[in-house]
Parts: sequence; structure tokens; C-alpha cells
Amino acid sequence: MVTSRARTVDQYLAELPAQQRAVVSAVRDVVRRNLPKGYRETANWGMIVYEIPLDRYPDTYNGQPLCYAGLAAQKNHYSLYLMGAYQDPGEAEELRDAFRKAGKKLDMGKSCVRFRRVDDLPLEAIGRLIKRTPPERFIERYESSPRGPAGTKRGAGSRSETKSSGRRAAGPKKTRAAAKIRRAR
Repeated sequence: MVTSRARTVDQYLAELPAQQRAVVSAVRDVVRRNLPKGYRETANWGMIVYEIPLDRYPDTYNGQPLCYAGLAAQKNHYSLYLMGAYQDPGEAEELRDAFRKAGKKLDMGKSCVRFRRVDDLPLEAIGRLIKRTPPERFIERYESSPRGPAGTKRGAGSRSETKSSGRRAAGPKKTRAAAKIRRAR
């Protein structure tokens, strides 16, 4: 599977061949057992996502829920997205150390850990990383990032952020969905 149009986690899992479903389900179990309260499991962006719902935090740079973690079956591998490790260099280093100590090879982009089998992952360490960041702390880190409310999609301090008059340009574009949620409050 490369891209899923599933609207629910059950639909996503049902689309997978049995072998892929078993791998995704095993990693999903680790994530769910360790996921702090306040995150919601859903299908979004073509994968299983663990996010902060818009009704809890609607002020995102793109009008989408804040994604904390994601899990996907790809054509030739699986992907586990760990945004906590992306936001926090200390968590990323801890993840690298856990792979080294377990004698496993880490194949990681900015937030995406790619793997071919469940045995490729130090599941206990991944569980600890998932458990470490409650939604409140994840929101704090997001708000202090260039994409948070104080910054913009381009990054705080970027040249395109100020107009020639020296005034700060408007903040991130608000989507209809986020505006609708704010009006409903």
C-alpha cells in the first residue's frame, strides 16, 4: 500500500494484506499502550495518526490537527512518524541511542523511522518516547516553533515575513474548518 483513502483506522487496517496488517497492528499496539491521554487515534494523510484534535487546539498553521505520531504501510517498508523526536533533539538522540544499544540499524529522516519488520524496532524505547510527551507539552513546543502561532509557515524572522513598511506580515492563513470551530465555542 502506498496511499490510503481510508476514513477510519478500521478501514485502513482492512485495506492491508494480512502480513502488513500484522506488522502495523503490532506497532500500533505499542503506540496505543503508551499514548498519553489527550491524543486521538484517527486515519488522516493516508495513514494512522495520533493527533491533538482541532476542538482541543484549533490554531495550527495549516488548519489541520497537530500530528504527534503516525504509522503507515508503504510499498516496500513501514513508516513510523515521531514528531516528538523531530521537535526535540534530545528525544532524537535518545532514539538513536536505543537503536544502537539494541544492535538495530536506524533508517530515519527528520521524523520518519522506516522499517521492514517489527523486529527492526526497539519497541520498548519507542513506547517510552511516545509516553514522554503529553499534549500540553507538545502544544508548548509547537507554539515556540516557527510554525506555531508566534511564527509563520516560512519561519520566524524570515525576510518575507515583514512588509516594506517594517510592519509584520499577517500570520498564518486560517482555514474554514478552524474558523468554524472557533465560532462554535
